[in-house]
Amino acid sequence: MSSPPPAGNIFEENPYENHLSLSPVEAEVLWEYAKLAQNVKLVTMKTRKLMDEPDQMLVSRLRSLETKMGLVMVLFKASVWNVINEQPVDAMHAAETSGDTTIRR
Repeated sequence: MSSPPPAGNIFEENPYENHLSLSPVEAEVLWEYAKLAQNVKLVTMKTRKLMDEPDQMLVSRLRSLETKMGLVMVLFKASVWNVINEQPVDAMHAAETSGDTTIRR
């Protein structure tokens, strides 16, 4: 096994290029693995950051959406209630269609 690459920028310079025990192809393969490992580390760091602290912009947008959805729900319920209350109640018609045989005065 070879030693890990130095702390420099792995994406710009191949640290395995002049290694005496490696062929040029092996050095290129090791460099690609080192770049891949660095990318995985970066993704892991960003994922942990997102998990630790929520995105404040997203949270504020979701709160705004929640408020709007609450308002829409209230307006919808009020509209349904208004439609129900505007329907005329005909006692005789309601009794005939419901099968109710109670005599009403």
